[in-house]
Amino acid sequence: MSQPLSKQAGPTLLTAIDFYFDFASPYGYLASELIDALAARYGRQVHWHPSLLGAAFKVSGAPLPVRQPLKGDYLLRDFARSARFLGIPYVQPMKFPLSTQHAARAFLWARDIDPLAAKGLAHAIFRAYFTANRDIDNIETVLDIAASLGHARAPLAEALSGVALKERLHLEVDRALARGVFGSPFFMVDGEAFWGVDRLPQLEHWLAEDGF
Repeated sequence: MSQPLSKQAGPTLLTAIDFYFDFASPYGYLASELIDALAARYGRQVHWHPSLLGAAFKVSGAPLPVRQPLKGDYLLRDFARSARFLGIPYVQPMKFPLSTQHAARAFLWARDIDPLAAKGLAHAIFRAYFTANRDIDNIETVLDIAASLGHARAPLAEALSGVALKERLHLEVDRALARGVFGSPFFMVDGEAFWGVDRLPQLEHWLAEDGF
């Protein structure tokens, strides 16, 4: 009997972890603070992909979790509790949830120039929203954050207002949906999917054991 793909291919051929996130996702924020260090322990790289939870909810027909009776109240408590458990700063934003198209497009723009710098921008946007209560739905806020990191404000502003970057994000989201991505954070490694920051221990075990 042939072995599963994860065993057959092995980490030497599949070195990257695909990390899908929405900038409005508290659990996506928590995962963003942990995933690169976790991957590095096992010689893996991480490819970051912005996505939009609204598109996934539209496909699945699921209502917005924080607006569901009973579950919504639980989640608001769990966001902060999970952050305390993981030792990550967290402040529940007053405007929650919100649109993250500008932030996601800015990340794609930066990634085209320098993937490492794009991760730095993603961290700054996440932290601005989830520790400083900044309105990342506002395009000026996104431009301010990017400019504070040395990104050229005028070219980014022009790109954010153009059609090409909007189409890029649309394509990125479609590709994520085609791979079965329905939440944030969502990880793909060796053909295996893991959903949620609480699945990071399983993901680490997968990396340590070359699948299970």
